[in-house]
Amino acid sequence: MKKISAMKALWAGLLLVLANLSLVTQAVGAEPRLDPTEQEKAQTLILLHEPIVLLQAKFGRLDGAARVRLVKERVKQLQASDLEHPITLVSAMRLGQDTREFLVNGKRILVLVEGDLEALDELTLDQASERVRARLDKVRLKYLELHSTPYLLKASGMALLASLIFFGLVWSLQWGHRRVRKWLANRLLLQKGLIPHQWRQVAGNVEVRLLAIITLLLLFMLTYGWLTYVLARFPQTRAWSERLGASLFDLCVDMLEGIMAAMPGLVTVLFIFVITRLFIRMLAIVFDRIERGQFRVQGLHAETVGATRRLLSVVIWLFALTVAYPYLPGADSDAFKGVSVFFGLMVTLGSAGIMNHAMSGLVLIYSRALRPGDLVQIGEVEGMVTELSALSTKLVTRQDHEVTLPNAVVVGGKVTNLTRLAGEKGVALLTKVTIGYDTPWRQVHAMLELAARRCERLNQEQAPLVRQLNLQDWYVEYELQVRMKPGLLPAVVKTELHGHIQDVFNEFGVQIMSPNFIAQPEQAVLVAREQWYQAPAEAPKEEGGAGN
Repeated sequence: MKKISAMKALWAGLLLVLANLSLVTQAVGAEPRLDPTEQEKAQTLILLHEPIVLLQAKFGRLDGAARVRLVKERVKQLQASDLEHPITLVSAMRLGQDTREFLVNGKRILVLVEGDLEALDELTLDQASERVRARLDKVRLKYLELHSTPYLLKASGMALLASLIFFGLVWSLQWGHRRVRKWLANRLLLQKGLIPHQWRQVAGNVEVRLLAIITLLLLFMLTYGWLTYVLARFPQTRAWSERLGASLFDLCVDMLEGIMAAMPGLVTVLFIFVITRLFIRMLAIVFDRIERGQFRVQGLHAETVGATRRLLSVVIWLFALTVAYPYLPGADSDAFKGVSVFFGLMVTLGSAGIMNHAMSGLVLIYSRALRPGDLVQIGEVEGMVTELSALSTKLVTRQDHEVTLPNAVVVGGKVTNLTRLAGEKGVALLTKVTIGYDTPWRQVHAMLELAARRCERLNQEQAPLVRQLNLQDWYVEYELQVRMKPGLLPAVVKTELHGHIQDVFNEFGVQIMSPNFIAQPEQAVLVAREQWYQAPAEAPKEEGGAGN
């Protein structure tokens, strides 16, 4: 971040002065009026940046603008000794009009008539004249100060002292800013503080920028106060200082009034927030007990509790926001309405696809079709479920690839869950072999079972199961069903199992080959009765006793 310069604050203060001074308050009759027209500006008498009166009536052959020029010429002709006498007010009849004349040491400087009054002000000529006299007397005192050498020297000295103090405070503020920034950087390197390490870098950048904003704000406030004080020392710029002070005071009053007006609504919003938070925590306690099996609710299962909790939390918070919205400060303003329209447009444009996936995610969760850790097959993809989010499902395949499937695709396809019914027995694994009719089926069963018992990645507590699925034209199709140990992928277990099947078949001289005939064999392809129980098959005891 660039080094903060005091000139930024100085320029900000000067710009604020120009902004305030551009809104010159004019006097209409005896009362000020904002945003005067060009004609009113020409008819307004302004002395030392102080609006005095708007001379809008024609007096003799002089219009309002000519009367203003005449008053300024008379003021320039006054001597310093004349200004030592207060402004006096005299009633008279001139040119057939009731007038009020303003005199300085017997010299007439201004004449006010009934036509100069504004009807809406509801002031009499005497009341308006008294207000104008007070303004003229205030300007007279400023002229005295302006021509007083001791006063100007004293004002210059006080302004110089204030400037030295101001620049000293600016330097101290910059020095403090550098020291605090260095302290924050050291704390970031030493990894100190309550914020976790992974968030320290982001938090450090936020802290530095927040410190810069606070420093600039303090510089601006110092500049504003310095300009207000210095401008008030000199008669020519005192009106500017008063406007600066009035602007700051009005700003503070408006902010305080806004805060006080917003307090009831903020208290109501806080109350709604606290009640909603307590209700959510009570629901969390209930859901935790349901998830641990300590409490049962019809229709709620352990695997759907998390989704139900998140869904209810979102619904409850949205309801609370809807209730609290009218109590937020500025809820009826055009800005809030514009933000509401903007978010409504975003939801309308983006909700079609997102809501489709989100609702599909809820279908997957509440149908309990799958959950993280399940071994599933979705279409042509087979793998372990690692994440089931609101919009997508992630699988890890046997190639150690992560596949992301949108929930709408998962719901629209076929989902085969291999682990849902496995329980403690383990996931069922199937493999097939085809052997000719000249090999005893009992021997094939025994060899497949022996290969399964040799496989270390299988659950040996569950006996293998061999089925004869099909009697084809030239061979028999056998299927071996075994149970895998937890946490293993089918491809790894199949690799070991197939190796043991080949070894066992080789040991007992049986080839794993599916024969095909192109001509009728000379001898029938069958197994003689005495060969039915070839090793490693074992004949039952009762059949052995019969001499078979």
